[in-house]
Amino acid sequence: MYKLLIADDEYEIRNGLSNYFPWGEVGFEVVLLAENGVQAIEYTENHEVDVLLCDIRMPLLTGIDVARELFLKKSPVKVIFLSGYKDFEFAQQALIYGVKNYIVKPTKYDELMNIFMNIREELNQERKKSAEPEGCVADKVIAVIKKYVLERYRDAALEEAAELVHMSPYYVSKYFKQKTGENFSDFVMSVKMEKAAQFLKEIDYKTYEISDMIGYSNPKNFTRTFKKYFGKSPREFRNAE
Repeated sequence: MYKLLIADDEYEIRNGLSNYFPWGEVGFEVVLLAENGVQAIEYTENHEVDVLLCDIRMPLLTGIDVARELFLKKSPVKVIFLSGYKDFEFAQQALIYGVKNYIVKPTKYDELMNIFMNIREELNQERKKSAEPEGCVADKVIAVIKKYVLERYRDAALEEAAELVHMSPYYVSKYFKQKTGENFSDFVMSVKMEKAAQFLKEIDYKTYEISDMIGYSNPKNFTRTFKKYFGKSPREFRNAE
Protein backbone atom coordinates (compact mmCIF):
# COMPACT_ATOMS: atom_id res chain seq x y z
CA MET A 1 0.00 0.00 0.00
CA TYR A 2 1.22 3.48 -0.86
CA LYS A 3 0.76 6.14 1.80
CA LEU A 4 -1.60 9.04 1.14
CA LEU A 5 -1.92 12.26 3.14
CA ILE A 6 -5.07 14.35 2.61
CA ALA A 7 -4.88 18.04 3.55
CA ASP A 8 -7.95 20.29 3.45
CA ASP A 9 -9.18 22.89 5.94
CA GLU A 10 -12.80 21.85 5.37
CA TYR A 11 -13.72 18.95 7.66
CA GLU A 12 -16.47 17.61 5.41
CA ILE A 13 -14.20 17.46 2.37
CA ARG A 14 -11.19 15.77 3.97
CA ASN A 15 -13.33 13.24 5.82
CA GLY A 16 -15.55 12.65 2.81
CA LEU A 17 -12.53 11.96 0.64
CA SER A 18 -11.13 9.62 3.27
CA ASN A 19 -14.28 7.64 3.96
CA TYR A 20 -16.18 7.50 0.71
CA PHE A 21 -13.53 6.55 -1.81
CA PRO A 22 -12.13 2.98 -1.94
CA TRP A 23 -8.48 3.92 -1.46
CA GLY A 24 -7.49 0.37 -0.56
CA GLU A 25 -8.75 -0.95 -3.89
CA VAL A 26 -6.51 1.53 -5.72
CA GLY A 27 -3.49 0.63 -3.58
CA PHE A 28 -3.43 3.53 -1.12
CA GLU A 29 -3.69 3.90 2.64
CA VAL A 30 -4.75 7.24 4.14
CA VAL A 31 -2.17 7.94 6.87
CA LEU A 32 -3.29 11.42 7.95
CA LEU A 33 -6.08 13.96 7.51
CA ALA A 34 -4.44 17.38 7.92
CA GLU A 35 -6.45 20.56 8.37
CA ASN A 36 -3.68 22.92 7.20
CA GLY A 37 -0.41 23.07 5.32
CA VAL A 38 1.76 23.20 8.43
CA GLN A 39 0.42 19.86 9.66
CA ALA A 40 1.04 18.36 6.22
CA ILE A 41 4.66 19.55 6.06
CA GLU A 42 5.44 18.46 9.63
CA TYR A 43 4.05 14.99 9.00
CA THR A 44 6.05 14.47 5.79
CA GLU A 45 9.23 15.41 7.65
CA ASN A 46 8.82 12.58 10.15
CA HIS A 47 6.80 9.92 8.32
CA GLU A 48 6.77 8.14 5.00
CA VAL A 49 4.31 9.67 2.55
CA ASP A 50 4.02 8.82 -1.14
CA VAL A 51 1.24 11.18 -2.26
CA LEU A 52 -0.22 14.39 -0.86
CA LEU A 53 -3.76 15.29 -1.95
CA CYS A 54 -3.84 18.92 -0.96
CA ASP A 55 -6.30 21.81 -1.09
CA ILE A 56 -4.83 24.96 -2.63
CA ARG A 57 -6.44 27.47 -0.25
CA MET A 58 -5.60 26.55 3.35
CA PRO A 59 -4.69 28.59 6.43
CA LEU A 60 -1.09 29.04 7.62
CA LEU A 61 0.41 27.52 4.46
CA THR A 62 -1.39 27.31 1.14
CA GLY A 63 -1.13 24.30 -1.11
CA ILE A 64 1.29 26.31 -3.27
CA ASP A 65 3.45 26.99 -0.20
CA VAL A 66 3.45 23.30 0.68
CA ALA A 67 4.36 22.26 -2.87
CA ARG A 68 7.16 24.84 -2.96
CA GLU A 69 8.63 23.67 0.35
CA LEU A 70 8.54 20.01 -0.65
CA PHE A 71 10.14 20.90 -3.98
CA LEU A 72 12.96 22.89 -2.34
CA LYS A 73 13.60 20.01 0.07
CA LYS A 74 13.77 17.61 -2.89
CA SER A 75 11.02 15.55 -1.25
CA PRO A 76 9.83 12.53 -3.26
CA VAL A 77 6.21 13.15 -2.19
CA LYS A 78 3.92 13.53 -5.20
CA VAL A 79 1.48 16.43 -4.86
CA ILE A 80 -2.01 16.56 -6.32
CA PHE A 81 -4.08 19.71 -5.82
CA LEU A 82 -7.73 20.10 -4.94
CA SER A 83 -8.96 23.37 -6.35
CA GLY A 84 -12.04 25.37 -7.19
CA TYR A 85 -12.62 26.66 -10.71
CA LYS A 86 -11.38 30.12 -9.70
CA ASP A 87 -8.05 28.58 -8.64
CA PHE A 88 -7.37 27.07 -12.08
CA GLU A 89 -4.62 29.50 -13.13
CA PHE A 90 -3.25 29.54 -9.58
CA ALA A 91 -2.93 25.75 -9.70
CA GLN A 92 -1.14 25.85 -13.02
CA GLN A 93 1.56 28.06 -11.52
CA ALA A 94 2.48 25.22 -9.17
CA LEU A 95 3.53 22.96 -12.04
CA ILE A 96 7.07 24.35 -11.65
CA TYR A 97 7.11 22.70 -8.22
CA GLY A 98 6.44 19.27 -9.67
CA VAL A 99 2.72 19.09 -8.86
CA LYS A 100 1.45 15.99 -10.64
CA ASN A 101 -2.16 17.02 -11.26
CA TYR A 102 -5.09 18.97 -9.92
CA ILE A 103 -8.67 17.94 -9.25
CA VAL A 104 -11.45 20.49 -9.48
CA LYS A 105 -13.98 20.51 -6.63
CA PRO A 106 -16.44 18.95 -6.22
CA THR A 107 -14.42 15.81 -6.79
CA LYS A 108 -15.73 13.20 -9.20
CA TYR A 109 -15.32 9.48 -8.52
CA ASP A 110 -14.07 8.59 -12.01
CA GLU A 111 -11.57 11.44 -12.03
CA LEU A 112 -10.14 10.41 -8.67
CA MET A 113 -9.96 6.80 -9.80
CA ASN A 114 -8.16 7.59 -13.07
CA ILE A 115 -5.65 9.98 -11.51
CA PHE A 116 -4.74 7.69 -8.64
CA MET A 117 -4.49 4.60 -10.82
CA ASN A 118 -1.99 6.53 -12.96
CA ILE A 119 -0.09 7.67 -9.86
CA ARG A 120 -0.01 4.10 -8.57
CA GLU A 121 1.46 2.88 -11.85
CA GLU A 122 4.06 5.63 -11.74
CA LEU A 123 4.99 4.68 -8.18
CA ASN A 124 5.17 1.01 -9.18
CA GLN A 125 7.61 1.82 -11.98
CA GLU A 126 9.75 3.98 -9.69
CA ARG A 127 9.84 1.24 -7.05
CA LYS A 128 10.84 -1.33 -9.67
CA LYS A 129 13.67 0.86 -11.01
CA SER A 130 14.85 1.56 -7.49
CA ALA A 131 14.88 -2.14 -6.63
CA GLU A 132 16.95 -2.97 -9.72
CA PRO A 133 19.89 -0.63 -8.85
CA GLU A 134 19.72 -1.78 -5.23
CA GLY A 135 19.92 -5.38 -6.42
CA CYS A 136 22.97 -4.62 -8.56
CA VAL A 137 24.71 -2.86 -5.68
CA ALA A 138 23.90 -5.73 -3.32
CA ASP A 139 25.29 -8.29 -5.78
CA LYS A 140 28.56 -6.35 -6.07
CA VAL A 141 28.94 -5.91 -2.31
CA ILE A 142 28.34 -9.59 -1.60
CA ALA A 143 30.68 -10.59 -4.44
CA VAL A 144 33.47 -8.43 -2.97
CA ILE A 145 32.99 -9.92 0.49
CA LYS A 146 32.92 -13.51 -0.76
CA LYS A 147 35.99 -12.98 -2.95
CA TYR A 148 37.84 -11.57 0.05
CA VAL A 149 36.94 -14.59 2.20
CA LEU A 150 37.87 -17.08 -0.52
CA GLU A 151 41.27 -15.43 -0.91
CA ARG A 152 41.98 -14.63 2.73
CA TYR A 153 40.18 -17.49 4.47
CA ARG A 154 43.03 -18.12 6.89
CA ASP A 155 42.66 -14.77 8.64
CA ALA A 156 39.42 -13.39 7.15
CA ALA A 157 37.78 -10.94 9.55
CA LEU A 158 34.49 -9.06 9.54
CA GLU A 159 36.24 -5.74 10.25
CA GLU A 160 38.49 -6.06 7.20
CA ALA A 161 35.60 -7.13 4.98
CA ALA A 162 33.65 -4.08 6.18
CA GLU A 163 36.51 -1.77 5.23
CA LEU A 164 36.55 -3.18 1.70
CA VAL A 165 32.89 -2.27 1.11
CA HIS A 166 32.97 0.94 3.18
CA MET A 167 30.40 -0.21 5.71
CA SER A 168 30.45 -0.69 9.46
CA PRO A 169 31.12 -4.25 10.69
CA TYR A 170 27.73 -4.33 12.40
CA TYR A 171 25.95 -3.32 9.19
CA VAL A 172 27.95 -5.77 7.07
CA SER A 173 27.00 -8.58 9.43
CA LYS A 174 23.28 -7.77 9.08
CA TYR A 175 23.56 -7.03 5.35
CA PHE A 176 25.36 -10.30 4.57
CA LYS A 177 22.79 -12.30 6.52
CA GLN A 178 19.90 -10.48 4.83
CA LYS A 179 21.23 -10.97 1.29
CA THR A 180 22.63 -14.51 1.55
CA GLY A 181 20.64 -16.08 4.38
CA GLU A 182 23.93 -17.03 6.03
CA ASN A 183 25.94 -15.44 8.84
CA PHE A 184 29.32 -14.02 7.81
CA SER A 185 31.07 -16.19 10.42
CA ASP A 186 29.32 -19.31 9.14
CA PHE A 187 30.38 -18.50 5.58
CA VAL A 188 34.00 -18.08 6.68
CA MET A 189 33.85 -21.36 8.56
CA SER A 190 32.38 -23.19 5.56
CA VAL A 191 35.12 -21.86 3.28
CA LYS A 192 37.75 -22.97 5.79
CA MET A 193 36.24 -26.45 6.02
CA GLU A 194 36.00 -26.87 2.25
CA LYS A 195 39.64 -25.79 1.94
CA ALA A 196 40.57 -28.26 4.68
CA ALA A 197 38.82 -31.03 2.76
CA GLN A 198 40.86 -30.16 -0.33
CA PHE A 199 44.09 -30.22 1.65
CA LEU A 200 43.23 -33.57 3.24
CA LYS A 201 43.19 -35.09 -0.22
CA GLU A 202 46.88 -34.17 -0.42
CA ILE A 203 48.57 -36.97 1.50
CA ASP A 204 51.61 -34.83 2.28
CA TYR A 205 49.68 -32.57 4.66
CA LYS A 206 49.25 -33.63 8.26
CA THR A 207 46.13 -32.67 10.21
CA TYR A 208 47.89 -30.14 12.43
CA GLU A 209 49.47 -28.56 9.34
CA ILE A 210 46.07 -28.18 7.69
CA SER A 211 44.70 -26.76 10.92
CA ASP A 212 47.31 -24.01 10.81
CA MET A 213 46.88 -23.46 7.07
CA ILE A 214 43.22 -22.52 7.47
CA GLY A 215 43.69 -20.42 10.59
CA TYR A 216 43.10 -22.77 13.53
CA SER A 217 45.90 -22.47 16.07
CA ASN A 218 44.46 -25.36 18.08
CA PRO A 219 44.21 -28.62 16.06
CA LYS A 220 41.61 -29.98 18.49
CA ASN A 221 39.27 -27.09 17.70
CA PHE A 222 39.82 -27.69 14.01
CA THR A 223 39.05 -31.41 14.33
CA ARG A 224 35.90 -30.73 16.34
CA THR A 225 34.64 -28.14 13.82
CA PHE A 226 35.53 -30.35 10.85
CA LYS A 227 33.61 -33.30 12.30
CA LYS A 228 30.60 -31.14 13.03
CA TYR A 229 30.65 -29.82 9.46
CA PHE A 230 31.28 -33.05 7.54
CA GLY A 231 30.09 -35.66 10.04
CA LYS A 232 33.56 -37.23 9.96
CA SER A 233 36.86 -36.51 11.61
CA PRO A 234 39.71 -35.37 9.34
CA ARG A 235 41.24 -38.86 9.61
CA GLU A 236 37.95 -40.56 8.71
CA PHE A 237 37.43 -38.17 5.84
CA ARG A 238 40.87 -38.88 4.44
CA ASN A 239 40.52 -42.63 4.77
CA ALA A 240 37.17 -42.53 2.98
CA GLU A 241 38.69 -40.85 -0.05
